[in-house]
Amino acid sequence: MTHKSLLRAVMKRQMQRRARLGLLFFFIIMPAAKGQIISDKPPQPLMDVGVEERLGETIPLDLLFVNSRGDTVTLGQYFKQGKPVLLSMVYYECPMLCTLVLNGLTNALQQIPWTPGREFQMVTVSIDPEETPDLAAQKKYRYLRSLRKPGIPEEGWVFLVGDSSQSKKLADALGFRYKYDAKQDNYAHPAVAFLLTENGKISRYLYGIEFKERDLRLALLEAGEGKIGNTLDKIILFCYHYDPDSQSYTLFATNLMRLGGVLTVIVLGILLGILWKKDKFK
Repeated sequence: MTHKSLLRAVMKRQMQRRARLGLLFFFIIMPAAKGQIISDKPPQPLMDVGVEERLGETIPLDLLFVNSRGDTVTLGQYFKQGKPVLLSMVYYECPMLCTLVLNGLTNALQQIPWTPGREFQMVTVSIDPEETPDLAAQKKYRYLRSLRKPGIPEEGWVFLVGDSSQSKKLADALGFRYKYDAKQDNYAHPAVAFLLTENGKISRYLYGIEFKERDLRLALLEAGEGKIGNTLDKIILFCYHYDPDSQSYTLFATNLMRLGGVLTVIVLGILLGILWKKDKFK
């Protein structure tokens, strides 16, 4: 075989190899890419799931639920006690997301020097009407132990179950949209915690499965309307405001400058007072 013939044979094999790779890309890679594009769309059950914030609105407090002891209670029993309320909507047999939300709240609360039932109230409501008080009791026992705060009052963190008509009314009032997926036999729902005033007014939404200690503390102070926290806590709250874009509390420069101006005036007043006293007693 001549040199030219050998070169033509090599080039022919390379062209055939490229053609086979092209067919492989078309029949395998392209359908996979198409499948990826299709899967980027949210599954149908998620289309109606999310949060519609209703800040400043008041939730119905006459809703009826059953606590972990099997007693029928009204939601209002946990309000109007002079404390803000940290509320979560989950279901106790949730395979993943609800547990992550409750774990995130627990981890953040461990860093806050306040106790449920004393400075604030905690309420967790199941969205699954099939869940029982016994299941709620198991969850309560687990999370009160995980919280590691000695002396938590029995009603400091309550776990409730109840009829779907009641949990749905509460969810609608909060703007919490969830949906049951019969195929997967679970509930699709957002990851969010709610801060409410003692009168049931929605004060703040905190999103995610991990919560910053600062955000939770400031949200509780805000919902407490000045009734919890010390003077330093209230000064810190004055310097921060909630940024919806970052979904977190950030330093508010204007208030920080105002506070700096007030402190400057106070310091100058003290110095002038000292100088005046020295001149007076010379």
